[in-house]
Amino acid sequence: MPKPKVLKVDVPAGAAAQPPASFEALANLGPRSSQFLLTAGITSFEQLQRLGAVKAYAWVKRVEPKASLNLLWALEGALSGMHWRDVAREHRTSLLLALECCQE
Repeated sequence: MPKPKVLKVDVPAGAAAQPPASFEALANLGPRSSQFLLTAGITSFEQLQRLGAVKAYAWVKRVEPKASLNLLWALEGALSGMHWRDVAREHRTSLLLALECCQE
């Protein structure tokens, strides 16, 4: 499976990189996505990173059946620094295969 591109952010010398205060501060995620994550029990950016986009999406889908695959693309984009549309175009197949394995 090809690795997604990661955007690098320049942090001023001496400054520690801080995780976002809320999911909505992440690219691609809005209030509804944030609520889905919280409802699924995913309460921090660190937890989202540990789970990864596929597992986090599977957790959300169990409690929020209306969540669409756009959330999966958005989660992967939030973690990798890519726009969700680029994720959907470039990594759709690998993410869907990983999701299928995760749900078995």
